[in-house]
Amino acid sequence: MDLFVVILNWNAAEDTIQCVKNMDEWQVIQPTIWVVDNNSHDDSVDQIRQRYPSVRLICNKTNLGFSGGSNRGMEAALAEGNAPILLLNNDARIGEDDVIRLGQTLEENRSWGFIMPLLVEAETGELVTVGRKNPVTHLQSAILELPDGDPMVEVEAVSGTAVLVNPEMLRQVGLLDEQFFFSAEIAELCLRANKAGYKCAVDVRASASHSVGSSPSLRSTLYVYYIVRNRFLILRKHYRYHVPLFLFWVAYSLALAGKLLLLGERPSARAAWLASWDGVWGRFGNQNERIMGQGM
Repeated sequence: MDLFVVILNWNAAEDTIQCVKNMDEWQVIQPTIWVVDNNSHDDSVDQIRQRYPSVRLICNKTNLGFSGGSNRGMEAALAEGNAPILLLNNDARIGEDDVIRLGQTLEENRSWGFIMPLLVEAETGELVTVGRKNPVTHLQSAILELPDGDPMVEVEAVSGTAVLVNPEMLRQVGLLDEQFFFSAEIAELCLRANKAGYKCAVDVRASASHSVGSSPSLRSTLYVYYIVRNRFLILRKHYRYHVPLFLFWVAYSLALAGKLLLLGERPSARAAWLASWDGVWGRFGNQNERIMGQGM
């Protein structure tokens, strides 16, 4: 099985090295791996290059986020050939047999645009998600219950933590919208893929683990900001004239900011407020420095 793998790195060389090490131990698949460094401020590039010189390193001059970083890797993969592309977080792990399972599923039905495994928490083994729902038509987008029966579960969207992507779909539909920067860009691409006739699925016969290790400050500010703001970008792209849905998310986002403020979570409240403002007025792309520089 031919396989291309794209892994992002941002100041986390050890996670990335361990992720590559896991795949280096595979016996059947010999994947071509691209590591995309999003302008790390440490010595990540040197560490990765020294440990795994065969890995193809792409070094971005600026932090392009998940969307831009993944696009640079997928562009390189598409230029190389037509093998399936595995998007894999550097803090996620997936076994060779699981990847083979996903690859066989894609080969059996090329109408799948995305196929992801079950995602479990690395330390506890608890189920994290069985795919995702449309984030602008559902408050809770993660699917948390295992289905009965069919090993293939069609879903509205998938997680970008570990997902096999059909290269034919990318050539037809296009890559991730880099205005998202981080969060919801995969869901938006799933919506575009669906309009072009490609489906998203979870193969419950395969699984991957994910270890969430981001700092609390990032989760209370940047995560909140991008999750809230990027719903408005999906609204602009796919529900432009759905006024009730737009007004709902304006009200919800402002209510969230107020609730967080009442709970004493001032950084999160400010992030939610700025996300609401930017979403309504169309300020998208990378806002890391601005958000983190707001006295949070």
